[in-house]
Amino acid sequence: MITSVFSKSKPINYIIVFAITLFAVLLAYILVVKQPFSAALFGNFMLRLALSYFSILVLNFIVTKNQLSKSNNYQIFLFSLFLLLIPQTTTNVDVLLSNLFILFGLRRLISLRSQRNEKSKLFDAGFWFAIAALFYFWAILFFVVVFAALLFYRDNKLRNWIIPFTGVASVFIITVCVSIVLHNEYLYYFQNLPEISEDFSSYNTPRFFVGITLLLSYTVWSIIFYLNAIKDKKRDVRPSFYIILITLLVAIVILFFSPFKNGSEFLFVMAPLAIIIAAYLETIKDKWFREAFVGLLILMPIVLLFL
Repeated sequence: MITSVFSKSKPINYIIVFAITLFAVLLAYILVVKQPFSAALFGNFMLRLALSYFSILVLNFIVTKNQLSKSNNYQIFLFSLFLLLIPQTTTNVDVLLSNLFILFGLRRLISLRSQRNEKSKLFDAGFWFAIAALFYFWAILFFVVVFAALLFYRDNKLRNWIIPFTGVASVFIITVCVSIVLHNEYLYYFQNLPEISEDFSSYNTPRFFVGITLLLSYTVWSIIFYLNAIKDKKRDVRPSFYIILITLLVAIVILFFSPFKNGSEFLFVMAPLAIIIAAYLETIKDKWFREAFVGLLILMPIVLLFL
């Protein structure tokens, strides 16, 4: 059965995950891009594929390095299935880059558990989240996760609450310098004011509606059991699981703030949701229910091809 294959970390798992991701990016090209083949388009395709692969590897590193799973590959498998469920998430290079930088920042925040090099980790988190915001402005909301992490780790040092802002300041200074050198303007990259769109009409297609409904259902169901599962975790790792939950909630808020509701914004939800659902899968004792739970995620993208 499929969950048995991914219950242990094996090289074959990565091949399967990368194959699913490749199909998701191809599907996005066929269903969304719909442009004639060209060298530029192929280059863009390879870039989107590389960013998707790299995001999977970073996600896997976060999970294994911080004991967020029981030595399985559920997280990356679920992430690839999410990409296949909503292939539009791989169409926007800016969103892919922003999400990758968010994963970099999240990695540094969760590693605060070791209580070593706290200053550099907080600086890096602020730095990476600020870079993410350059590519997708509303990614700046993930700065909330920085302060949530400080609260969860009960850090009362004032300087540690200030350090993340130095990371943001560093990105601002570097960006201004690049703006001056390349465009002879101080704020060339800050000219566009943030926008908010309340138009959700693009979600009204059968493919989008079914995919989003399934994702939402899995989110609500898994969070309920995820919160209960945290209580059984070791005290020193609990903050890491709460940080993942806060990250997911911030990502959901970004869905409403997104200026362009084209589906790519759902990418921010997928990494934390994959971790949360994977944690839930580890608690399911009924093998057949676990298989059905994952099987629906595998079957639905196939069904949606005919809508």
